Amino acid sequence: MNMISPIENEEARADRSAQAGGLKGWRRAGLIALPVALVAAGLGIAYKDAPAAAAAPPLPVVTVATPLVREVNEWDEYVGRFEPSRAVEVRPRVSGAVTGVHFTDGAVVQKGQLLFTIDARPFTAALAEARAGLASAQSDLALARTDLARAQRLAAVDAVSRSDVERLQARVRAGNAAVAAAQARVRSRALEVEFTQVRAPIAGRISDRRVDAGNLVAAGEGQGGSLLTTINALDPIYFTFDGSEALFLKTKRAREAGAQASPAEIRLQDETDYRWKGRLDFTDNRLDARSGTIRGRAVLSNPGMFLTPGMFGNMRLSSGGTERALMVPDAAIQTDQARKLVLTVAADNSVTPKPVELGPVIDGLRIVRSGLTPQDRVVIAGTQMAMPGAKVQPKPGKIAPAQAAQTQAVTAPVTGEATFAR
Repeated sequence: MNMISPIENEEARADRSAQAGGLKGWRRAGLIALPVALVAAGLGIAYKDAPAAAAAPPLPVVTVATPLVREVNEWDEYVGRFEPSRAVEVRPRVSGAVTGVHFTDGAVVQKGQLLFTIDARPFTAALAEARAGLASAQSDLALARTDLARAQRLAAVDAVSRSDVERLQARVRAGNAAVAAAQARVRSRALEVEFTQVRAPIAGRISDRRVDAGNLVAAGEGQGGSLLTTINALDPIYFTFDGSEALFLKTKRAREAGAQASPAEIRLQDETDYRWKGRLDFTDNRLDARSGTIRGRAVLSNPGMFLTPGMFGNMRLSSGGTERALMVPDAAIQTDQARKLVLTVAADNSVTPKPVELGPVIDGLRIVRSGLTPQDRVVIAGTQMAMPGAKVQPKPGKIAPAQAAQTQAVTAPVTGEATFAR
């Protein structure tokens, strides 16, 4: 049996401890070196895949076009009401009992058509009395003439004095006057009999009857007489409106320059087309000092009597005639507080805003009164990417009228209207 000395045992234990410690150290070193190697490898891959330098962003692309140049008729718009060309309140000219109504309420009546009858018997009797008085006056006159003729024959032989002849001459003149007065009474009584038949003084549409048969009506001056009904003349019919002082001055200036006012065109509240044609026939002789407006009137034919007094309508009236206008899409108009702007692209492709004065819209195109030239390149698409002062990449486009059904106003409406000249 081999015996191991204590000294050898200690040396063996020391060697085993050293070997174990060396293994653990290598393990710790390996665990630390592995993440470092992975990080280094990742950084190497990242730097290998990254571009050498960042590329500059491309310029925004916008669509540009020169303004559309067209001949247009520019109109001024007015709102007004239709009124009858003539209106009559039918009132009796004699007092009495109504014996008959001879029309249908709301019907169209002709001038001279019988509307009401009033009891004529008292007036017929008065006419007969007047005729009897005329006959008596004529008889007295005939006798006075006979006496004067006899006296003149006797005066020739000095059988009658000169004064008697003169009295007979005065009697004849009085007889003539009495006959004339009697004739006037006959005519007056005849008129009263005629006035018992109330006839339409004008042609037009009649209102309803205000008095039924059997009622007593009174004649009188003005509003003193009983109102029987009313009649409105509807063909032709008037369209009355109030225009501002600015529009009135614009019209006056245009006429002084030689422009001819075109016919008035009117549309009703439920219509889209200006189908009713007329002409301006009256403007008042002064402006209203309180409102600054002036009253005007147009006259229209209304053969079917469809247009009715009191209806609202929109009228357009041209005062300047045909003119050449620059037009851009309404969507291209920008708003800067109280100003209207149009974005344009300069020769160096930089965006330049231009203040403009606007007119009305025609088929989606806005008339530009001032601020643009026919050579300007207007941004018509991509305005949200066009910054003032920045450069853009322009793409050519074209401005054309849109269909009426596709027209949509983007900016605030401007007073007035326009149409393309034909």
